[in-house]
Amino acid sequence: MLDRKEAYLGLHFDLHPTEEDDSLGADVTKEQVGQLLRRVRPDYIHYDCKGHPGYVGCPVDTGWAAPGIVRDSLAIWRETTRELGIAMGIHYSGVVDHLAVRRHPEWASQDAGGRPDAEATSVFGPYADELMIPQLKELVARYGLDSVWLDGECWGAKLDYSPAALSAWHAETGWDDAPVSRDDPRWLRWKSFHRAAFEAYLKHWTEELHRSFPTLQVASNWAYTTMSPKPVAAGIDYISGDFDPMLSADRARTETRYLSNVGMPWELQAWGFDNAAGQEELLKTPWQLKQEAGVVLMHGGGFMMYFLPTRSGYINEQIEDVAAKVADFCRARQRFSHRSVSVPQVALLHSSESQFERSDRVFTWWGTPLVELEGALHALLESHYSVDILAEHMLENRLEEFALLVIPDAHALSDEFSRRVLAYVDGGGKLLLLGERCARLFGEALGAELLGEPEAVNAQLVLPDGQVGKSGEERNVWEAGKLGNGGKVGKVGKVGCPGLWQRVETTTAEAVAVRYHGDGVHGRHSYLDTRSEGVSAEHLRHREEAIAATVNRYGKGAIAAVYGPVAERYFHSHHPSLREWIRRLAERLFPDPAVSTDAPSCVDLSLRRTADGELCVHLLNLANMPVSNRRAYADYVPPIGPIRLSVRLESPPASVSWEPDGEEPAWSWANGRLEAIVARLDIHGALIIRS
Repeated sequence: MLDRKEAYLGLHFDLHPTEEDDSLGADVTKEQVGQLLRRVRPDYIHYDCKGHPGYVGCPVDTGWAAPGIVRDSLAIWRETTRELGIAMGIHYSGVVDHLAVRRHPEWASQDAGGRPDAEATSVFGPYADELMIPQLKELVARYGLDSVWLDGECWGAKLDYSPAALSAWHAETGWDDAPVSRDDPRWLRWKSFHRAAFEAYLKHWTEELHRSFPTLQVASNWAYTTMSPKPVAAGIDYISGDFDPMLSADRARTETRYLSNVGMPWELQAWGFDNAAGQEELLKTPWQLKQEAGVVLMHGGGFMMYFLPTRSGYINEQIEDVAAKVADFCRARQRFSHRSVSVPQVALLHSSESQFERSDRVFTWWGTPLVELEGALHALLESHYSVDILAEHMLENRLEEFALLVIPDAHALSDEFSRRVLAYVDGGGKLLLLGERCARLFGEALGAELLGEPEAVNAQLVLPDGQVGKSGEERNVWEAGKLGNGGKVGKVGKVGCPGLWQRVETTTAEAVAVRYHGDGVHGRHSYLDTRSEGVSAEHLRHREEAIAATVNRYGKGAIAAVYGPVAERYFHSHHPSLREWIRRLAERLFPDPAVSTDAPSCVDLSLRRTADGELCVHLLNLANMPVSNRRAYADYVPPIGPIRLSVRLESPPASVSWEPDGEEPAWSWANGRLEAIVARLDIHGALIIRS
């Protein structure tokens, strides 16, 4: 039986049993379970146990079994998986337990008014020791489980004003009262106190389970991901999280690039269904789930599919068919995808410092700098850079591995990390700052003076008409001219980028981009006319022109800074001109990446090495990717090709193949570059280069 943390492909079923259930397990049989498992061939299974409502879906002596159990479904699943050599785990809700806080209000987290939460237990209280840990130990022993996967944990924990929490706060700080809003200067410390308390809770239950069951594999849903970007400090065995049900592939583009840098085995779980307005769960198509799987596989992770049985445990033939098709897709790619490692190119900072300051939850995505992070990521990916996402603690000892560091509009960085970044640039690194908040953190290193405070501007950014010059040619592609004096900019495209913009004057930096704005017609609209010749004095009087971006030499490296919200605006629009604007600025700093392509923007690229050390270029076709709940299901992914790939390679390769097809594409090598043509990309594939 494969060790759970080393597993590649899994299935997940949960029901979140309730008091209203009256047929749990009634339709679960060894024959049906065996048929599903033989066809899909997963490495492991998670089956339902206890969900957020708090009822256990199988017989249990500790806590509360659901009243509607007809047959012990978990026993049938365990018997069948054991016979087939498949690891068996359970889905179990941790911090979120509606029934526990209803039966024991003193176990609940409390709000600032002293009201018990209706869902979340307190990590300071006795819930873990009096219910959760004993119940898990009973279940693991009774069913011989290989793993437990705890749901509702880091994202379910809340800022807690319970007596137990306030007592711990007083013991740590000496304060009798706790802050209740951002107006209190102790607010960040209050949040940090809760984050540390959650980690202590996580460390406690993992150690207790491992003490009784040393080989048990445990995970806490979304712990140590972008939701909680901290160094791993608790005894989890692998990192796991479930996709956003609808924005699945798109959100996974962020998570996979972060998780592949945590340094632990990891997986992501795709929902096999989603909801539409006025409808309950609708099954996703194989094409859609293959796209979602492809995001994970191209970054070395394990992949898990989550489906819903009926309340009686029946799994219909359509689920089996979809799961089998996606499983075949994954298995065909396992050899060259699982446990691959990145070839560093572009590092994108996911700032823990900024996230933990801005977010007023314990751990979450909501109300965090995720918009700016994903806007920057999407612009880079759709410009075909291979990108890794790392938090400060990941980057400190790795910065020099990357040719380019991109910081989205992070508003808070420690002085120590900022100095580390400047040392990286001084030694020859390149830094791209995408926003006025992160730009101002680097002060004089920008080579520009910030004038006054940021202002809300309905800005227009200007692009030239034509391609960026080749290496050694002039790369000031904006031809900014005489800023503020109607300088000639040539043929241009333009794109709106409203928001807070910082005015600057250059000192040592070069102004490489301008923005325009004006009062428009009766002050209602942006003045879009950016002509510089043959226009009236009235036009020039209304039009205002200012620096949008600068580049400054710093030591052996360079810093480019944008003084407005381009990452945030790209997240909300994905306008091609804004992507091109960002791409050209990135290219000015990093003109010669190790791999380039002429693929359309819907193709993501990732440069990796397989577990065997082979260089590989993964391509993922995200055409038709659902990004709206009005069109949440894709039944066709149009193929793309031919696609040109150019890969920096010091010597000619021994062989080149396009996998999983096993075909040799047309290729040539000269002057340190491999040029290859991929005839057709359906959903996902990789160019494998053997030396």
